[in-house]
Amino acid sequence: MKPATFTYHRASSVRDAVGLLSELAEEEPKLLAGGQSLVAMMNYRMARPGHLVDITHVPGLAGIRRSTGDDGRAILRIGALTTHRAVEKADLGPEFAVLSRAMRWVGHLPIRTRGTVGGSIAHADATAEWCLLAVLLDARIVAEGPAGRREIGAGEFFLGPFTTALEPDEVIVEIVFDRPAPRAALTEYADRRGDFAVVAAGADLDTGSVVLGGVATVPQLVRAAGTPDEIADALDLRDEPGVPAAYRRGLARTLVARARAEAAATTEEDSNG
Repeated sequence: MKPATFTYHRASSVRDAVGLLSELAEEEPKLLAGGQSLVAMMNYRMARPGHLVDITHVPGLAGIRRSTGDDGRAILRIGALTTHRAVEKADLGPEFAVLSRAMRWVGHLPIRTRGTVGGSIAHADATAEWCLLAVLLDARIVAEGPAGRREIGAGEFFLGPFTTALEPDEVIVEIVFDRPAPRAALTEYADRRGDFAVVAAGADLDTGSVVLGGVATVPQLVRAAGTPDEIADALDLRDEPGVPAAYRRGLARTLVARARAEAAATTEEDSNG
């Protein structure tokens, strides 16, 4: 299939992209980053933007930067146009290695090579790995709009199915992880390797938190989480075509236990290595 008619714009800077979004606001413009989700939706006519604002060539939006905060803790900043593959290949140190390890769950290699971190966050799929990781690790999403830059905590960023706290004329600039998580892991189950997850689960042993995807319209964070049985039994699930609630609950139970086990095993490997 082919997308509906649209007008293409190539932004030269973040400010240029913001200006175009503001100027074209009444015609439902969309940003093009990696395009791995948006282009497919446009081809199926699930998205019909009147204008497409291409930011793929905007300088300064790709890259991974490490720094140290005033308290001595590591801080990781990932530019919005950084690809999943770049994160997968990067040496992020033990503090943020969970991000690199989790990239194996992101689709297939061609998708990881072209898809971007900011694009995934903005798309706000409740099973997307970056959305789950951002919520689990209390990341901050930095966005730029007409009034300048602002930061949005991941816990307040995802509002509903494919809906975020971003204003229509804002552009994600970077995602900031400033709480190291050396004892964290993410795992998931899909019917076929590379497909969207039926259920995904992440665990951070240092905070005791668990995040679940595929069980609600946004990533579900459970702080000071209990046992896998307690977490799964507390979920408000309904039967869906082809996926009974009991099946999804069982997956949640299994994946929470697996994520915790993988986090513990990673910690042991780091201490021995």
